[in-house]
Amino acid sequence: MTTTEFGIVYAVHIITSHFGSVASKVCECLLRRGPLSSREISRLAESDINHSKVKDILYLLIQHNCVQAFSIEPPDGSESKAIVQYIALFSNILHRARYNKFSSKVVNEELGSQCSGVLDGLLSNGRLTLEQLIDRDRDSKKQMGSEAIRDSLQKLVAARFVERVPSPEPVLGNKDEGPAQKKRGAKPSKIFKEPESLEERILEAATPVDAIRFPFIFEQGSSSTVADDDSNISEGKRKQPEVDYTSGPSNEVIWRPNFEELIRRLRHKACVEIVKERRDEGCANVMKAMLEVGRSQEKKAKTDKSVRTPIFFSVPMSMGSIYEELIKTDAGREMTQERVEACLEQLSATSSYLPAFVIESDGSYIVDFKSIISVAQKDEMESVVMRRYGKEAFRMFRYLSQEDRFVETDKIADAALTEKKDTPQILLKMWKDGYLHMQKLAVTGVYIPFLLWKVNKLIVSRQMLDEMYHASLNLSLRLTHETDSEKELLLLPMEKLEGALKERRNKYRAKSVLLTSARFKLDDAIMLFHDF
Repeated sequence: MTTTEFGIVYAVHIITSHFGSVASKVCECLLRRGPLSSREISRLAESDINHSKVKDILYLLIQHNCVQAFSIEPPDGSESKAIVQYIALFSNILHRARYNKFSSKVVNEELGSQCSGVLDGLLSNGRLTLEQLIDRDRDSKKQMGSEAIRDSLQKLVAARFVERVPSPEPVLGNKDEGPAQKKRGAKPSKIFKEPESLEERILEAATPVDAIRFPFIFEQGSSSTVADDDSNISEGKRKQPEVDYTSGPSNEVIWRPNFEELIRRLRHKACVEIVKERRDEGCANVMKAMLEVGRSQEKKAKTDKSVRTPIFFSVPMSMGSIYEELIKTDAGREMTQERVEACLEQLSATSSYLPAFVIESDGSYIVDFKSIISVAQKDEMESVVMRRYGKEAFRMFRYLSQEDRFVETDKIADAALTEKKDTPQILLKMWKDGYLHMQKLAVTGVYIPFLLWKVNKLIVSRQMLDEMYHASLNLSLRLTHETDSEKELLLLPMEKLEGALKERRNKYRAKSVLLTSARFKLDDAIMLFHDF
């Protein structure tokens, strides 16, 4: 989904909060104008930033995974050199607002507090080597020790929560050469289609093969180059440069958080919660087991477009493998195989108001992520319509969503049980705000044309996403305002506060908790439409 206006404003605000106004000017220039060279940025940025300062800011943003450098091969026969350009990674910038979710809701729950602490170091510093992680631990009040850091990092890499950094400046092939040309040594069945967007092409080119991206360096020692051996590169992937671009000066591997996997785990948690709300606890337990079974294979089930494209279906899995995974948990051991079969039947059922969450095919079961997430998106859309336009508009919107076609005004009034004289005004309100698509149908002999209405889910999703970015921006600005207004009070020790000062501090704390919680929940909705 393309970036919206308030999406850009919100992303720029995040950069401003974390790195200052000068860095935000560089980032905004990239978000609004697309890929640029460092000299073009220094010329186009809306402030007086010299070229040297621009390069320093770009290195900072690359360190924190907000910008990716790349270059494009010059046309054949051209003597000009490839110019390094930079592109802002919009999704990675938004991820900065959900670092707490990655740490507490994903890693801490699955791997424990020590792994969560190591991930916190990578999230706050962007990219670090093992030695830098150990040095950071020595400076902290609660030290873990070098062995605990090493073990935690190994677990994070094994779970794919942490990855080796990508290529700093991938070179894209000239687009004119076309998709028909084959890469040397690649089988025809292994060749992927060219990604649609430039950002997807850049990320695909920068991402190394799994043997390099998730190396098992701890089995051979931290200085081992086993992961860089060409024999470990799966056939059909692009050849990596000979220079070890993912290592520091001491030949140590540089690590960074793997946002792709962290978002996938949050998507899995969201799917389980949706199934629990719309079905029952038993179906949620079965869904959780299915996601566990399909997790390892899901990493390989990429779509045509890019490694970053969301996966809409899991791999097929048998009833036996699902039940085997289910009985590993306390809740699962309480369920008989007959009960599990009944839950799978429920999940595979389709009704007028609920799609099938699981597809059954030849005795195998496939999780339909798109159907599950679409239910939550539909609920979010309808709740917004209800709050903004009232119950009658909600019934009209729901009816049009289910019909998924153009419907005339009178039929909408009959289906939604509303007065025919009031229906056009309500529909026009939603149309003016971009929630409906209207079409006029001229009929011979009739002066007033028939009006047909339809919910365009793609347009509504984009409209709602932009509104959510705006709301999240406002919440963040209000929190910043509250903090700045009480800056002097927050410097005083809590135990020394009495009377009115203590009451002011408590009021600030209550406001801060409320605003943070609201922003936290709003970000869940943003992920539904943008990341899942």
